[in-house]
Amino acid sequence: MSISSSLTASVSGLASNASKLATISDNIANASTFGYKRSDVEFSSLVISQRAGKYSAGGVTINTYHEVDAQSSLVPTSNATDLALGGRGMLPVTPLTDVDTPDANHPLQLVSTGSFRPNQDGYLVTETGLVLMGWPADANGDIPAYPRDGISGLEPIVTNANQFLASPTTEIRLGANLPAEATQAGASGTPLEITTEYYDNTGASQTLVSTFTPTIPGAGQSDTWTLTVTDEAQGGAVVGEFTIEFDDTPGNGGEVLSVTPTTGTYDAATGFAGIAVASGPIDLELGIPGSRSVLTQLSAEFAPAGVTRNGAAVGTLTGVSVDNNGFVHAAYDSGFTRVIYQVPVADVPNLNGLTPLDNQAFAVSPDSGNLFLWDAGDGPTGEIVPYAREESTADIAEELTQLIQTQRAYSSNAKIIQTVDEMLQETTNLKR
Repeated sequence: MSISSSLTASVSGLASNASKLATISDNIANASTFGYKRSDVEFSSLVISQRAGKYSAGGVTINTYHEVDAQSSLVPTSNATDLALGGRGMLPVTPLTDVDTPDANHPLQLVSTGSFRPNQDGYLVTETGLVLMGWPADANGDIPAYPRDGISGLEPIVTNANQFLASPTTEIRLGANLPAEATQAGASGTPLEITTEYYDNTGASQTLVSTFTPTIPGAGQSDTWTLTVTDEAQGGAVVGEFTIEFDDTPGNGGEVLSVTPTTGTYDAATGFAGIAVASGPIDLELGIPGSRSVLTQLSAEFAPAGVTRNGAAVGTLTGVSVDNNGFVHAAYDSGFTRVIYQVPVADVPNLNGLTPLDNQAFAVSPDSGNLFLWDAGDGPTGEIVPYAREESTADIAEELTQLIQTQRAYSSNAKIIQTVDEMLQETTNLKR
């Protein structure tokens, strides 16, 4: 009868508000927990089919969820690998216990923020044992193409695999001024040398000698030089020879007019010559025809003031940082940095459908939809923000307000049960 349905409805109200109270307790307890996503309860009414002239109370049911798509404010930190997101998305992590297990499959978990630091094995891990994951770079620091709709390319980020690293020289800029008088008839023809240090594939220092020999004409001025490049690592073998002609017309005097390779290659569009030293190819920048950006021939002294090269000797890892695009940079004491990983940003169609786990982590579920990995800042996802942590989305003032409302609702349901009990007692007393 209707009075019994009132009792059932009130009992469901007590149970539902008790669950609401549990979410409030969690939210208040985690108000200072970085990356915590507040939980909440959605109440839904239950309707019982009615008979004519009578009403049966159905009561209430609840659905609990975490507001994973909610974003809180970011707070600055002093650690370069404290990471947060400046928008939608999650960071991929995996439990350290699975990393240490032989033949582990690295189960994916997702977090919105984390304080990652290298542990004794070099893994970037949080205090709660979650290891940051990323795509490994190749030997040149480039990120190959990996699957975006799965995790097959992701690996736990480990820094000690790059503890010692060398950066071989791949490019040398041969900037200098060559004296115009040296190509005049009657000049001495003395060659001019530039000695350049470069680093081979093992980080050892090698020497490249670039010799500029002027062409002496019978009369007038040739404005032409022969560049001969020798590699001391190959016993002084010639690895490149180029004929360089300079312009002497009004307004263009001193500019490179043409570069003709005898040994090696030259690309007029980029101004780079290609030579092959003992450790591999090196691009030698000579300048684009019609420019004075690298080599010049002016009436001044020989001045090799613009000679630079990339590469570095073997260095020891001194630090790791992550930029806004998710690239993990390793810094070495020899003065160079190398990209060793890229951290993607994970996204699913329904963030609130993710399954909550311990340590503010979440797992993909059928309700969340399929995973897709984006470059940080691309698509719907935000940039990765280093030196930052995301605060809890739970607000104490809001939770205390909800607590008062829940307490009142619970008391009201209990009052209905008390009233139903009194009414049933009155019914029992009719028999007396």
